[in-house]
Amino acid sequence: QVQLVESGGGVVRPGGSLRLSCVASGDVFTINVAEWYRQGPGEERELVGSINSSGWIHYADSVKGRFIISRETAKNTVYLHMTNLKPEDAAVYLCHAHILTTKGFASDYWGQGTRVSVSS
Repeated sequence: QVQLVESGGGVVRPGGSLRLSCVASGDVFTINVAEWYRQGPGEERELVGSINSSGWIHYADSVKGRFIISRETAKNTVYLHMTNLKPEDAAVYLCHAHILTTKGFASDYWGQGTRVSVSS
């Protein structure tokens, strides 16, 4: 059993910052790839960025220079540091990870999401 849990969402003013966390627990051996998605009201799910086990990182153009993805391998945790937040960044942020379990199986997992609101 593997669980992904996001946290760190909240309400912030334009220009503010938040740090989201995605923690994998259970039968986790390693996180191969972790991705952050977001979905605003009435919008399609959008890939915000991703990080793999080699440290390669990709960002969507809409967040480049403002968001940073990092990971703490020993804690099976991935972070999304968001700065200079804009109203259009408001969404539910979801973590998706490709995880190798301690039983030797690899599979994809989703968290339940954490809501980010940007409002003055």
